[in-house]
Amino acid sequence: MKDHYIRDKCRLCDSEGMEVILPLQKSPLCDAYIHKIRKQNFYDLNLCLCSECGFVQIDAVVDPETIYRDYIYVTTSSSGLEKHFKNYSAEVCELLNLHNSNLTVDIGSNDGTLLKFFKEHGHNVLGIDPSIEAAHRASEIGVFTLQEFFNLNLAKTIKKNYGTADLITINNLLANVDDLKSFLEGIGSLLGQEGVLVIESSYLVDMIQHMVFDFIYHEHLSYFSIQPLIIFFKKFGMHLIRIQRIDTKGGSLRYFWARENSKWEIDESVEKMLANEIEIIQKNDVFYNFKNKINSVKEQMINFLDQHKGEMIVGYGASATSTTLISHFGLDKYLTYLVDDNPDKINTFSPGYHIPVFGSEKIKNSEPEVIIILAWRLKEEIIKKISHDSSIVVLPLPEFKILEM
Repeated sequence: MKDHYIRDKCRLCDSEGMEVILPLQKSPLCDAYIHKIRKQNFYDLNLCLCSECGFVQIDAVVDPETIYRDYIYVTTSSSGLEKHFKNYSAEVCELLNLHNSNLTVDIGSNDGTLLKFFKEHGHNVLGIDPSIEAAHRASEIGVFTLQEFFNLNLAKTIKKNYGTADLITINNLLANVDDLKSFLEGIGSLLGQEGVLVIESSYLVDMIQHMVFDFIYHEHLSYFSIQPLIIFFKKFGMHLIRIQRIDTKGGSLRYFWARENSKWEIDESVEKMLANEIEIIQKNDVFYNFKNKINSVKEQMINFLDQHKGEMIVGYGASATSTTLISHFGLDKYLTYLVDDNPDKINTFSPGYHIPVFGSEKIKNSEPEVIIILAWRLKEEIIKKISHDSSIVVLPLPEFKILEM
């Protein structure tokens, strides 16, 4: 049985007008770091644009069971994300005047970090996450978590057992859902009449403008922008009442959705952000230029590495985004090993290419000639750790750059 399929219709509008706007190299599952080397599948990775509704998405869909059951990413392993979620809970409670809640549900709750903070604000909380390890860690901090994939049937069960939700949060998960229609039907069933749905997700405009192409991988099926989502959510009787810009994931948006017949009115932020998006996205050459910039950086990187053949070249960062960079730039041919500060990644092998991963102290012991900062959005804190080394340090994005140390 195949563990994936290629989608030929748009997730939002079912149009068959899907155009490939950014073909990337085949890649393994981005976060499938393993402790013992075994064969791992590689999958097509093409970014596509729907010519009907303007929605951007990838076409290869890997079975969620393959991706998530043994998923090792946890929220607290991501630098700065715990602080972000603490601020997030406080801001949402204040903005919505929601200082207690009969039920706050986080779909894709991971290790329960966000719900822990909502719980401190007096909310009754419930997590939903299929990951065995993440659900276990959530239970250890007192956040009850259903180890399930969210769907309409589960929504009905939760509603029967707990009642409707005053607040539903979805953070960096909606982009991972293939059947968005069924997912929204589940939301519609669970959300209370005056309830609010808050979604955080990376933003297509920021991905393009900040060159965050390494955020394209098989978990992320969708690359959201405001206009297609407004049209899609309207089909389910929901409207966008507020938008906030968020710094996470290279540039994200926090969307606030409510029922059209609820008390919530539309904030001016929606119109302002939508107008700005239309001005940027509707330029005819925006995706063409994005592709060309990526290819230009790739060419510069390969030319540089070819000049250092035979030398020890290592990558700093064993993240999901590192896998896309390694695959599309062909860095596996050059890298001796990777280093990372996440204990869950140390002493593993990278997805597909099986490059060994060590703790960052390995750099001091082996003194590599070249260090590529694969986790380039964390460059400031990484540079502090390697500033005393004699290695040549390279940034791959947002533009190729040799750093002066």
